[in-house]
Amino acid sequence: QVQLVESGGGLVQAGGSLRLSCAASGRTFSSYAMGWFRQAPGKEREFVAAINWSGAGTYYADSVKGRFTISRDNAKNSAYLQMNSLKSEDTAVYYCAARRSRLATMSSRGHDYWGQGTQVTVSS
Repeated sequence: QVQLVESGGGLVQAGGSLRLSCAASGRTFSSYAMGWFRQAPGKEREFVAAINWSGAGTYYADSVKGRFTISRDNAKNSAYLQMNSLKSEDTAVYYCAARRSRLATMSSRGHDYWGQGTQVTVSS
């Protein structure tokens, strides 16, 4: 069982930056691939970024490629999402997710554990 807690969300102006953190419980964090997803009001949850167990493989949605960076620190049982050049359309609740596999996936169904989410609001 893995418990995930996100932090770092907030209100930021367009063009600004935020760094989201995801703290995981348990001793087997390095065995899990991690993902970030988001859900805006009235919309389906969508993939943002994913990273494999070692951090060597990363994947991004086209909408955030070049602006967001996913990373992880297995020694700290944590994953991160650095978000730069934020746009109003990035406004959403952001969720951290863990997958019982070392290989990342962009599918939300492929993740087994989810955090409670953190709100990101970008004002234009």
